[in-house]
Amino acid sequence: MRKKAIIVLSALAVPLLVRNLYLIFLPVPDVGGQGAIDRLIYLHAPAAFTAYSGFFAALVASILFLLKKEFRYDSLAVAATEVSLTFAVVSMATGAIWSRRVWGIWWTWDAGLTVMSVCFLLYLSYLSLRPAIEEPTARARLTAVYSIFAFADIPIVWYTIQWLRTESPAPAFRGGGMQPSGLFANWPAFMMVAAVLVLLRLQQEEMRREIDGLRRLAHA
Repeated sequence: MRKKAIIVLSALAVPLLVRNLYLIFLPVPDVGGQGAIDRLIYLHAPAAFTAYSGFFAALVASILFLLKKEFRYDSLAVAATEVSLTFAVVSMATGAIWSRRVWGIWWTWDAGLTVMSVCFLLYLSYLSLRPAIEEPTARARLTAVYSIFAFADIPIVWYTIQWLRTESPAPAFRGGGMQPSGLFANWPAFMMVAAVLVLLRLQQEEMRREIDGLRRLAHA
């Protein structure tokens, strides 16, 4: 079932991504007055939305683990977190490329950029914490609590970008001038890619857990 889901999602995602890239870089006009560099928003924003969605999935999986004590939810939480961090890096990298072209620097302590970097560091710390705890149940429990704590930063990121209009461009749905057809059409494609990566990573995590169990049994 999981293998079929991976094949179906991949078959849907690839042509949709190709179509969207064609629309973004050819027919769609420049949108923000800065030239072609503004087209990065069609990658930047969907990558951020995908990261937020994945972090929410990790939050739900962490809560379910604390309630049900089933390790499959812990595996889902770590898989979703790793994939979401990848999309967060895409969002931050495209933002840095845009700021280098528009502001002349790779980084500025803009409010939106700063809170997003804090979010990235929080979830990176989640992944760093896991290898530091050897006992599986304690590791799953503590990192589940940490994941719930880390998600509290997501609303801060969202409302900072919405309300604190510093140097970053206004969001598409707040008068940023973006083309919704291109901006939001790329989000489902990114979500399907993320789902495929989560399923693959989940399979690896379950195999790793099984190997760890066999190793502990052999040592006992």
